[in-house]
Amino acid sequence: MIRIASYIGLLVGLLVLTWLILWQGIDEIFELLSHSGFSLLLLPIVWFPSLIAAVISWHYLFPVKRIPAFKQLFLSLWMGRAINTLLPVASIGGEIAKARLLILWGHPGIDASASVLVDKTVQALALVPWAIIGTSLLVYLAIDNELAKLIMLGTFLLGLGIVGFVLVQRAGMFGFIARIIGKFNTSEGWGKITLNAHDVDALVKELYSDKKRFLISIFWRTLGLILQTSEVWLACYLLGHPIGIIEALMLKSLTSIITDIAFVIPNGYGVQEGGYVMLGALIGLSPEFSLAISLATRIRELIVDLPGLLYWQHVEAKYLLKKPG
Repeated sequence: MIRIASYIGLLVGLLVLTWLILWQGIDEIFELLSHSGFSLLLLPIVWFPSLIAAVISWHYLFPVKRIPAFKQLFLSLWMGRAINTLLPVASIGGEIAKARLLILWGHPGIDASASVLVDKTVQALALVPWAIIGTSLLVYLAIDNELAKLIMLGTFLLGLGIVGFVLVQRAGMFGFIARIIGKFNTSEGWGKITLNAHDVDALVKELYSDKKRFLISIFWRTLGLILQTSEVWLACYLLGHPIGIIEALMLKSLTSIITDIAFVIPNGYGVQEGGYVMLGALIGLSPEFSLAISLATRIRELIVDLPGLLYWQHVEAKYLLKKPG
């Protein structure tokens, strides 16, 4: 069902993106992008520190004595992000791939599964302060208080949903699921799977109980989101319409929140562009310029994410070749 929804979302998103580009004129948008030339390749470079911050954040979500090497965390997060960005997997497939890669590299499956689950929660929790920052700046700039109220309401509801998700995890989500499936599964190996599920639940609780490391992880995730502002600020500068850091922070924050809420649409195609058009208008940016900003930031998908996807295929192929027949 999730996969079908993702494919439908992808189709809808691409149709919206195509319509927005045609609506504003391909020639105008292409002229803006071509005017900046190869300087737009700087955008993935200034975005890169946010990826490092995400790796540091994930580092804190492992048992202290069993933390994987930084290189392994970086590579698995890079590849997992590429999967979530470029494939219709509803932002879940990349998380599964992250855990699988760590397991292939010799780390306990329980550690990998628990850390990825808690990391997904941290990603969601980081959106709350990120949304508050963007909404506060929207109010500070006295642009649209009604929109700010709607976003704050959405953030509040998001926070409630995350709290509920955390409570379900602490209550033993994996063990509960395993027991339910076990009632309909009489295979000999299911008892071991159920036992492993309970072990994952126990480790999840342990990771949450270390509040200091958990809060530090949220801090680094939030910092990573803030660092992405440099990408928008530089894009505006290179495209010939410089804006202030406050405007760039507001634009990046609220556009990201809108895109993340529509997670069923892979990579936010169309949603991100619509967000830039709507929010860009509030700070005096023309629709075609806002679309150019969005498309310029997507250069990262070719420079960073596509190689990550190809490298993931290389790692999986290498494993299959070594696997005994």
